[in-house]
Amino acid sequence: MSKLFENSQINTLELKNHFVRSATWEGMAGSDGSCSPLLIETMANLAKGGVGLIISGHSYIQAVGQAGPNQLAINDDKHIPGLRKMTDAVHKEGGKIIVQLAHAGCQADTKLSGMEAVGPSVFEVNGNRLCREITHDEISETVRLFGEAADRAKKAGFDGVQIHAAHGYLFCEFLSPFYNKRTDEYGGSLENRARIVLESYRAIRETVGSAFPVLIKINSEDFLENGLTVKETIEVSGMLEKEGIDAIEMSGGTIQSDKKLVPVRAGIDSEEKEVFYREAATIYKKQINVPLILVGGVRSYNIAEQLVADGITDYISLSRPLIREPGLINRWKSGDHSKAECISCNACFRPAMKGEGIYCVVKKKEEEKKQQENT
Repeated sequence: MSKLFENSQINTLELKNHFVRSATWEGMAGSDGSCSPLLIETMANLAKGGVGLIISGHSYIQAVGQAGPNQLAINDDKHIPGLRKMTDAVHKEGGKIIVQLAHAGCQADTKLSGMEAVGPSVFEVNGNRLCREITHDEISETVRLFGEAADRAKKAGFDGVQIHAAHGYLFCEFLSPFYNKRTDEYGGSLENRARIVLESYRAIRETVGSAFPVLIKINSEDFLENGLTVKETIEVSGMLEKEGIDAIEMSGGTIQSDKKLVPVRAGIDSEEKEVFYREAATIYKKQINVPLILVGGVRSYNIAEQLVADGITDYISLSRPLIREPGLINRWKSGDHSKAECISCNACFRPAMKGEGIYCVVKKKEEEKKQQENT
């Protein structure tokens, strides 16, 4: 049997394969961030489709950190019952699910929150101020709220949590000298820039205990001038390893990066364009012993198999392919190893922006065409 389908373990979390559903903004939550029946059904279908570990869409831990409309919330105890329905549905299908804890930083939606966005430093784009500098008191509050959100996650039945520190969100901004211009203990050296991330990890760990899986998602690099580099990412990974992090998911890029280097890239039409962060992952595996989850452009079964067999990564993380095919993993396990049907057009995000929730637009058009032909 392929190593992809061998049992594995992250801390106390036992997994049936090496496939992960990477956190994806579904745009399916209620306007107040509550867990909707559609979102529950989506998670259950991923579990039914064979995904070993599901990571929920980014869930905001406080209102000022909300990234967009219909985003899942974990900032209040009132959300626990709805989240419990989601975890129960996934567990019923034999799946495992962890929740991604997030703060959007300068990328927060100020129209939704009614508050000015905060980041490590004032950040402007084309003369427009996107955020103000977060205060020391607010940093302490943010650290505390990450711990409280993790406590809610545990009470709601999640199998673990993942800290979002990638893609230009708050923790990514602190790590990156492109965004972080502070001169206090949270700016300057890499140790200082990583301080809020490590403090939040400790707050989470103190809340949930040593046996509860705590993961993190970080950039391999920012692909920005004066941004976070691969070398610094490996150093931060080493700091997290010493702290006891259970797994690290590697991504890359921010909204300010070149369009060809953003996290969600279009036009992956050949195997040569797959695996965005292979080089960084190879360096990571030579220096860090924490299990690596690699996301970014994997579309072919043989490439996924080779990445794990060669020790370049421990887990394969997928996002858009599972929007098109929630049952992709079961298909590959059955012996049909043809490439994922996703064409990486990014049209799936348009309906989510309209409040309809994310879905494969191409697939829907194909289905509608077949219906018309059959009538």
